[in-house]
Amino acid sequence: MDLKSYIRVIEDFPQPGVRFKDITTILKDGAVYRAAIEQLKQTIQHLQIDIIAGPEARGFVIGAPLALELGVGFVPIRKKGKLPGETITADYNLEYGADVLAMHKDAIQPGQRVLIADDLLATGGTIATSIDLVRQLGGEIVGAVFLIELSYLHGRDKLDNVELYSLVTY
Repeated sequence: MDLKSYIRVIEDFPQPGVRFKDITTILKDGAVYRAAIEQLKQTIQHLQIDIIAGPEARGFVIGAPLALELGVGFVPIRKKGKLPGETITADYNLEYGADVLAMHKDAIQPGQRVLIADDLLATGGTIATSIDLVRQLGGEIVGAVFLIELSYLHGRDKLDNVELYSLVTY
């Protein structure tokens, strides 16, 4: 299935000059959403994954169903102040600003093989920070998987020594 044909591009969102890649057009169609998750599963099933982690919010809609398909758990990476337990945090830069990500201190066990999942790789800031959080807890990053990669923003350059997998590239 050609997933790119299901991605809506919205001009000048969230600011002028940005061509936002909207995946809600994939998510609203059950067959297309399932096909996307299946393609992601086929792409990374050779990895020996113990658990999947995904940053808020669209990392949840990619990572959680992928975890179910693989029979592993899912760990949410949230913005600071959103998780109820004891957390670790890390600052990061977004394409449009800065923020803080958090993860429960007991979310990853030392030595666990972790896949990071998100909808989009842009500048790499969110994913680099997610990787940092997992590594702080002793997790081993086995890769990162995305529906979309914006190669012109060079996010890969921030993710040295991490295998990256993307289904659609712009």
